[in-house]
Formats: sequence, structure tokens, C-alpha cells
Amino acid sequence: MQNNRWQFNLSFSSTCPSSFRVAGRREFRQDNLGKHGELLLDGIFDCFHEITTALAFARMNDSAYRVDTTSRLAQWRIDNLAAFTYRKSNPFRIGKWNWHLAVEKNRTLLIKLYPEISNLTQDGPPIVSFIIRLVSLSEGRKVLVHPEIRDKQLKSSDDFVWALEVPFTGKFIIDGGESCSIWAEGVAQKESYATALTSLGRMLSESIHTDIIINAADGSIGAHRAVLAARSPVFYSMFSHDLKEKELSTINIPDMSIEACQAFLSSLYGNIGNKDFLTYRLDLLRAADKYEVLDLKEACHDSLLEDINTKNVLVRLQNAKLYSLQRLKICCMHYLVKFGKIYEIQEEFSTFIQSGDRELIWEVFNEVLSIWKGF
Repeated sequence: MQNNRWQFNLSFSSTCPSSFRVAGRREFRQDNLGKHGELLLDGIFDCFHEITTALAFARMNDSAYRVDTTSRLAQWRIDNLAAFTYRKSNPFRIGKWNWHLAVEKNRTLLIKLYPEISNLTQDGPPIVSFIIRLVSLSEGRKVLVHPEIRDKQLKSSDDFVWALEVPFTGKFIIDGGESCSIWAEGVAQKESYATALTSLGRMLSESIHTDIIINAADGSIGAHRAVLAARSPVFYSMFSHDLKEKELSTINIPDMSIEACQAFLSSLYGNIGNKDFLTYRLDLLRAADKYEVLDLKEACHDSLLEDINTKNVLVRLQNAKLYSLQRLKICCMHYLVKFGKIYEIQEEFSTFIQSGDRELIWEVFNEVLSIWKGF
């Protein structure tokens, strides 16, 4: 029986103490913000600090076993873990499975990650890849990072155990972090119609009876009007009216490279591979929005939700605004505000405040205020 495969990155983190917050802020004085701009940023980061601190510790009784999740991110806040203590989290859902985190404190601190027992995990245990890091709030943000786990099958609570010989005391947060995309291999080629998809793919790759030329920025490729019209109402309209595309049998897409255009056509023909999808998904999102290929746009939306991290969150947030991807926008704002990741990208956020979309910046501030009102 084949195992289900997915990827999940896990990290341990905590809210930022005031000393870290103040020290990091001095780096922004080179940004030419002016006195008022500096005061604005000071106020913003003060507000974020208060919110993340409150999120971590204000409702400990309610959150002692709850794991908060968004996209592929999970956080479990731990406070006052006494010696000779075992604590298991409530189940939280990542991918198709429900998961548990567990900590056991004796002479060492043991950290476990394992799926909840079910018929699904018994018949097809997940194979995962992840990274764990531990940041202690009570010890000057001491950081420990577990070596990356690659393609490991997790079936029981004994399959992954991280034993920490270094003593940790006080408060800390278990923070599930930036993950890789889990776009499923073969998702576009279901067994029931694999032969038909393969044939369509050959029509494109071997230029079998092509009747339209696509001119990209740096090359051209042949395609079929019928397939394009069936997949896109925009293409259908082009070929149904006396437009230049119909008359000249050409379509100009000057804002796409030939490689991205090939990936776009492959997705329309139903045979795009996993690697190409991930490589060109922002180009695919742009094209899907432009040519109204709604299923492709939704697939890109789902994929972009899966690997939000500190390097791409602000770009993802702006793409979410540009292409009206509401779920992605919410996840990015939660990632920045609720999970406190803004502390890790203070300089980038400063640039975003100066040059980003005004309406989007206001929405981020509203997210801050909405969370603050809960405390």
C-alpha cells in the first residue's frame, strides 16, 4: 500500500522581548523616514509587541493545550512547565491529518510530533519533512535547531522524539514554521483519464495539427484554438469575434517568458508537472487571472497558502490584494500579526509601510486592532 506524502516544516519560537524589540529598531534610522515616520514605526512595533505578548500569555488557561494553526503554520504556547511533567496538545489539522505535539520534562526535555491515530494514518501513514527550532523566552532567546528531517514516516508517538539535554525553564512557544508547498505529484493526471491527458499533452509538445501561434516575450509556441477556447472564456471571445487574434492566428503575450508560457499552456492542456507548477506558479496566477482560468487560479491560490514564510509573506500579501485572494490575504496577516513574525522582518516591513498599497497597509493595521480588542 502506497504512503501518502507531504511536507511539513516545524519550528519553535516565542514572542519578542522588549530588549530585542528596541535593539532591532535602531537599524531603521537609515531609511530617511523623518521624525514623524520614526515615531509612527515606533508606535507600530510597540503595538505589535503588546499584542504578541498578550497572545502568548494572557489566556494561558484557555490555550494550555490548544495549537493555533494557519496555512502550514502551528503554534503551541507553553507556560510554567514544571519538572516531571507530561503535556500533550489538543489535535490540530495540517494537510489531511490531525496531529499532536507533546512535551515531557524530566532530566531532559522531550518533544514529540505524531499523527492522531485513525484509519487514515494506519493505512497510509504520512511521510513528512520538517525542521524544528526551540526559542526560550526566559533565557535571552536561546535558540536550538534540530537537523532537518527528510521524508520520514510518522505513525506513532515514538517515531519522532527530540531529546534536549540543555535545560529549559520558564515560558516558550512551539511554533510550526515556514513550510514547503505540498502540490501533489500527478494531481492533474487522475488515473481515470490519464490516457486522454497524455494525448492532449502530446498534441502540445509535438505540435500536432496546431492552428494558433502564441508569441511570448522571447519565443513562440504552437497551440490549438479549440483547447484554448474550451479552457478560457477570454480566448473563446477572441476566436468568436473578428479580432486580430482570429484573423492573424496569433496571440501575443509579451509579459511572459517562453518557459512560463509553456507552463501556462501545459496547465491548460492538463499535463503540467509538479516542478514546473511550483517554479512558475506566480506567472500562472497572473495568466489565470488575465484569461479567467478559474480552476488554475484556485490551484495557485491553494499552493501559495502552503509555504508562506518570512521571505515571501509581504510579496504574497500584495499578490493577494492584487488578485483578490482573500484566504491568502488573511493567512498572511495572521502570520505577520497573530504569530508575531513581523519581528523577524522589521526592515522589510518598514519598506512595505513606505511604499506598499495604502489600503492594504490599513487592513494590516485593522488586523492589529481587531486582535488587540480581544484582550
